[in-house]
Amino acid sequence: MIHLRLIVPVEIAPAVFRRLADTAGVAHVVRLTASEVSPPGEVILCDVAREAANDLVEWLQDQGVHRVGAITIESLDTVVSDAAQLAAEVAPGKGGDSLIWEEIEFRARSDASLTVSFLVFIAVAAVISGIGILLDAPILIVGAMVVGPEYGPLAALCVAVCRWRRPPAVQAATTLAVGLLAAAAAALVATVAFRVTGLAPDTYAITNRQLTAFIARPDGMAAVVAVLAGIVGMLALTEARSGALIGVLVSVTTIPAAANIGVATAYGEWPEVRGAALQLVVNVAGLVVAGIATLTAQSRVTTRAGKSQAA
Repeated sequence: MIHLRLIVPVEIAPAVFRRLADTAGVAHVVRLTASEVSPPGEVILCDVAREAANDLVEWLQDQGVHRVGAITIESLDTVVSDAAQLAAEVAPGKGGDSLIWEEIEFRARSDASLTVSFLVFIAVAAVISGIGILLDAPILIVGAMVVGPEYGPLAALCVAVCRWRRPPAVQAATTLAVGLLAAAAAALVATVAFRVTGLAPDTYAITNRQLTAFIARPDGMAAVVAVLAGIVGMLALTEARSGALIGVLVSVTTIPAAANIGVATAYGEWPEVRGAALQLVVNVAGLVVAGIATLTAQSRVTTRAGKSQAA
């Protein structure tokens, strides 16, 4: 369930309270009529089954509550109440299939921001991945994939496209592109430094990299994995399943491919550069297409359930 804390203009507070009290899936409705709040209004609290929350939040926005007051959404891990259990039973659809678009879009906007910390994370991940490529050490590749933050703007791009939000889509795409370029540049600079100091080998022989050569060898299976990871990644994002999201991060070689571009460039191995670039394009495209398709399907399921309830 989720908890809603609303600041509602006095003139529409009674109508909002009645709507909440009469909506299937809502429990524990409290109206604090004597409260002194800023902005001015009345405070209304309630708990809502996730599957009923999206339609309710959209109705509140239609009433202008978010413009002259506030709508605060908080996820609840545990609610011990017969009323809450009844609300979950009578709400339309299933909580695991439901979307709360405002919650998802807020999270996506945060993940799409191009920040110093984002660039640091992606640069460090690329350097770790570059070392893994030079040492032919898959464990370092996996570690770099976990560290890499690139799925944030990638998922934000899927959300923005699905919701037809052009400025957020441009921001997310820009953050993703700049991040991947920074990753390749960091790997390039680090590899040059390793060669100058003698830490890196003098030659870049593919025969010495049997365990990590796949990074620059895209094939049909790589595309299949990217699509499957895009589906699971979006489900993990909308359902807040961090374990599944980590699995997605270590399944698709976005950061390793970007790092391989930098490493191969430092050695002048242009066929490797082209192979890694193609791998990167295939993976990003598969993740984005599958993510948008998954969000679209989830949205239709949620909308259908809400219309059935209304009927």
